[in-house]
Amino acid sequence: MSSAFVPLLSKEAVAALPQRAREVVEYRKSGLSLNHVQGCPLGCAFCIRHTYDLWDADRPRALMSDGEAVEQLVRHRYFRPHDTPLQVFNRATDPFLPGVRGHLFAVLEDLDRRGLTNPVLVITRGFVSVRDCERLNSLANVKVTLLFTYSGIDDKRIEPHPSGTAVRSMRLATSYGPRRYRTIFYWRPLVPGLNDTTAHLARAVGLSRWADATVFTGLFYRDEIADYYRANGLPEPYEETARRKIVPETLEERILAAFARRPPDAPPLFRKTSCAVSYAHGLPDYNGHYGIDELCDICPAAQLDRCAQAHRVPTALQLLEAAGALPEATGMRVIEVTERAAEVEGLPSEQPRYYLQHRLGFQVHDAAHPHRRRRHGRAAIGWESTNG
Repeated sequence: MSSAFVPLLSKEAVAALPQRAREVVEYRKSGLSLNHVQGCPLGCAFCIRHTYDLWDADRPRALMSDGEAVEQLVRHRYFRPHDTPLQVFNRATDPFLPGVRGHLFAVLEDLDRRGLTNPVLVITRGFVSVRDCERLNSLANVKVTLLFTYSGIDDKRIEPHPSGTAVRSMRLATSYGPRRYRTIFYWRPLVPGLNDTTAHLARAVGLSRWADATVFTGLFYRDEIADYYRANGLPEPYEETARRKIVPETLEERILAAFARRPPDAPPLFRKTSCAVSYAHGLPDYNGHYGIDELCDICPAAQLDRCAQAHRVPTALQLLEAAGALPEATGMRVIEVTERAAEVEGLPSEQPRYYLQHRLGFQVHDAAHPHRRRRHGRAAIGWESTNG
């Protein structure tokens, strides 16, 4: 029987880790991410661990105690009580692995005891039990969303872990009731020629009814992941890499067409994680996508109304004042603010941009990495026909 917690690394072992791996609190687009447990045996070839130089860490280990990790999170300059969306163990392990599960609940219950009402995203391919559902449902304050990652990829060289595990967990978690937490069918990564046949799409449409909402997205195909594919003789999905997720235009069109045939009362489909999570909890999108009409055109009318009522276009002064709280954002310059988004320059990384988006509930785009119309912040691959 597996132990309740994973081993704790020595200070010397932690110091020997790659620099980014030692940063246990990191802002990612869908939330401020806590990752003090690292290591995963599931072996998905496309794992983001490649980019953190953690691919060989296939046995989960803790870098610090759960209490220390939560303190780092809530004392972080990016953290705002009751406001900042959070993620737990979404970068270097699966939160429902044996041993890791204990750390997940220690973190969630600590945050909950503090009376915090922040959204908390928990992304998993793993096994969720009835007891897990009971513990999640006992959380009185934090707004927990379980996102069940499903790809339907049949090639075990690419994804050895069976997608059926996440499906069974999702069905159980969604059927449990009444419940305070919410569930998302997290359909990813979609890759042309790998899991996008008509049968794959039809299967996903059927599974989507077992969650409160569905999100579809593509593949992060970074240089480190491409190197791994080539070194191991895996079929390369694209001829080039990209800093953003890849969802070709024709693939999106086929997905929308497949989901358009569902019953009118079926759980909705979204392009963005924050849109689905916010919808599931009856809240406006915390990433402020409202105003980008071609992104919102598949959203339910009730959700559009929520987002419209919350939509506030900040002034350039308000953006600069919000950025003033961050030492790394002192060089930011506001280029333009429209109903769609604020365009800025001078930020050293994506992290302060995410902070500004969540603080203001409004899209903030970096001029160095423009968001093209209709592409929805995705890579240009597969969208070469799109102008502007």
